[in-house]
Amino acid sequence: MKLLDDIIYPSDLKKLNVEQLPQVCGELRNFIIEQLADNPGHLGSSLGTIELTVALHYVYDTPKDKLVWDVGHQAYAHKILTGRRKGFSTNRKFGGLRPFPSPLESEYDTFACGHTSNSISAALGMAVAAKKLHEHPEHVVAIIGDGAMSGGLAYEGLNNASQQPNDMLIVLNDNNMSIDCSVGGMRDYLLHLNTNKRYNKVRFRLSNWLHDRGVLDDKRKKAIIRLNNAVKSFISQQQNIFEGMDIRYFGPIDGHNVVEMVRVLREIKEMTGPKILHLHTRKGKGYKPAEENPTIFHAPGIFDPDTGECLKRRGKDEPLKYQEVFGKTLLELARKNERIIGVTPAMPTGCSMNILMEKMPARAFDVGIAEGHAVTFSAGMAKEGLVPFCNIYSSFAQRAYDNIIHDVAILSLPVVLCLDRAGIVGEDGATHHGAFDLAYLRPIPNITISSPMDERELRHLMYTAQLPNKGPFVIRYPRGKGELTGWQCPMEEVQVGTGRKLTDGEDVAILSLGPIGNTVQRAIKRCSKSVAHYDMRFLKPLDEALLTEVGQKFSRIITIEDGVRNGGLGSAVTEWIQDHRYATSVERMGLPDEFVEHGSVPELMHALGLDEEGILEKLEQAI
Repeated sequence: MKLLDDIIYPSDLKKLNVEQLPQVCGELRNFIIEQLADNPGHLGSSLGTIELTVALHYVYDTPKDKLVWDVGHQAYAHKILTGRRKGFSTNRKFGGLRPFPSPLESEYDTFACGHTSNSISAALGMAVAAKKLHEHPEHVVAIIGDGAMSGGLAYEGLNNASQQPNDMLIVLNDNNMSIDCSVGGMRDYLLHLNTNKRYNKVRFRLSNWLHDRGVLDDKRKKAIIRLNNAVKSFISQQQNIFEGMDIRYFGPIDGHNVVEMVRVLREIKEMTGPKILHLHTRKGKGYKPAEENPTIFHAPGIFDPDTGECLKRRGKDEPLKYQEVFGKTLLELARKNERIIGVTPAMPTGCSMNILMEKMPARAFDVGIAEGHAVTFSAGMAKEGLVPFCNIYSSFAQRAYDNIIHDVAILSLPVVLCLDRAGIVGEDGATHHGAFDLAYLRPIPNITISSPMDERELRHLMYTAQLPNKGPFVIRYPRGKGELTGWQCPMEEVQVGTGRKLTDGEDVAILSLGPIGNTVQRAIKRCSKSVAHYDMRFLKPLDEALLTEVGQKFSRIITIEDGVRNGGLGSAVTEWIQDHRYATSVERMGLPDEFVEHGSVPELMHALGLDEEGILEKLEQAI
């Protein structure tokens, strides 16, 4: 009989003997593989945290005790064990389960975790609040890893956790993608010493006895902890950053030994003060194709669960992805311009900078999940004469906003900021849609903001951006395939701040920015009205000659963009028309003032009225 069939909530899991937990883990692993074979999602990371998830829910009293997940793609087992197994087939689908844990979906999901490195800070806030508000506060556990420890916010949280009164546990899921600590017999010995009941009872009683007699105040307690940590570092011949911050350290241990993890978690559960448990795990654990190809099986799409063969392939005549065109064009430009450098925060394959890395490894840098650093690192190179192409997913670039302003724009440094995954990205939902870049970048002085309508335009803009005296240059483009099979073309300079008229018309003018202009073109062909279509190409600076022509000729203007309606192209055009006193009405099409849910891109664009049908309807109603 399958044990998983009878587990709806963690309370059901607790009814089992600890010896039965490995079977539960095996069934969870098979369930996730079967589900994701047909319903694509984040496979490798979730397979790597199954034993950890089972152990946490077995030992802690969730949802009273709070588990704060970092990088939500490692939390599928958590979803399945917290009342969502029967609905898991809807995961990431339009109207179905959310792609990442969210308090808006379940009380077991304690915080938003679509981006990385925030779990320690959020958990610390919860732990401090629990101490202040409850006589018997709940336990708080932050689960971080899978690359998230390269994010600066994690270290800010660690630094503060060492100073604030709290009993938080930090679980470091180390799958060799971030921190790679060595292991050995002495480490195992120290782990068993630190988690031994008798050792901790004596330690606790001695601490209380000294405290009651006024010998051990908070200042002396920290000094003793530092001395204890120094002794352990001397014995193990290793330095430990966590114990250097006065955070008690346990590990590393095998993150796939669920029985051992249960034992350790039980021993350290009631210990006071901040603690960190270091686990070694393997991404894709238990599924050989995922273990051997962790990059591909991070999110493999549809695959054959028996063979591991990825089934969805691009046809011979299908366009390349924008990402691939970027990667190939960057290599082409780098071969001609020795000053060009590539920078990516942990996304070399996703953004196709791996093409440059393979051919010119000295000319490309993967800085880890550290978007702010990626921008400032690029700024430093630009200051000394290089031309960095810094490629960041649009949604993640939000984490580098201050760096863009302070370190790039003020000095007008020639950093080419390529915003991949701009606009609606699909099944990853609200945390990953590149919705806000146009609006949050437009007010910044010295920056050029552009978006190509197709792959050839992308190449032209990349060529233009690396020319002398262009300053900070933003190029935004969407996730997925482009429009053209014949994307290769000689690259030409584009005059900054110029758009182009694509079709002439008399009834209404529609101004588009970026690839959504292709959808506009298809709608115009079906429209009964006479529609003029302008591809703006640049949000900043605007093409004032083009806007003058439109303002003088048309009484109705429609703007459309794959970004938030407030603050982007529509707002810019409206402001310009008003400032120049044209008697023209402007109707703005774009993303609404709300967080857009998850679903396929066609489903979401239809729901938002930004697909061909929605645009056609708007054009027909314009007159």
